[in-house]
Amino acid sequence: MPNPTAAMLVIGDEILSGRTRDANMHFLAGQLTDAGIDLKEVRVVSDDRDAIVAAVQSLSAAHDTVFTSGGIGPTHDDITADCIAAAFDTPIDIREDARALLAAHYAKTGSDLNAARLRMARIPDGATLIDNPVSVAPGFSIKNVHVMAGVPSVFQAMVASILPTLTGGAPLVSKTLRIERGEGDIAGPLGELANTYPDLSIGSYPYQKDGKFGANIVIRGTDVAMVDTALAALETRFPG
Repeated sequence: MPNPTAAMLVIGDEILSGRTRDANMHFLAGQLTDAGIDLKEVRVVSDDRDAIVAAVQSLSAAHDTVFTSGGIGPTHDDITADCIAAAFDTPIDIREDARALLAAHYAKTGSDLNAARLRMARIPDGATLIDNPVSVAPGFSIKNVHVMAGVPSVFQAMVASILPTLTGGAPLVSKTLRIERGEGDIAGPLGELANTYPDLSIGSYPYQKDGKFGANIVIRGTDVAMVDTALAALETRFPG
């Protein structure tokens, strides 16, 4: 039985402009691999309502789980929550449980829960809050979409909260063989191996070092014995 699938939607003009380097995709990919959930697609969209709504609807329909990052802060361009509500045709407003979390937090820090900060308590109807132990402002889950902050420390904490609630499959196993041949010499046997083991993912990643050509062949799959057998077959074809 195939593993559940997931997609990620990264939201923010700062990512597309190059001002900010996204670290969340790398983190999420590793966490999902360990959980036996296959990350199949990642999209990056600007802070544009129509683009976010369309992407959420598309990814939600195509995958078992969707994770979003970015756009749930206090500023005018933090529009993700409203876009998620629009994508599912769901009302959104300030929710009392989210407001209470923020009020308690800002009371402790001696700051006001002003109108801008109160925006972070806007939650679509029927959504479940995602705990934020780092900076309190919650994310939320609605249908199969988990909406989280873009700040890496907060994103990671929210992923840790969500993952135990998801049903995963077998963790992905990865083995690598370094072959000091050009890809042109490797391609034929590698294609045959891929045809023999269609349930495995077999990738070739070339390199050049000290004037020599080679490739790291990475074999991935959920069946450890099958991965080992395929690797042994490749080692036999390219000894040393």
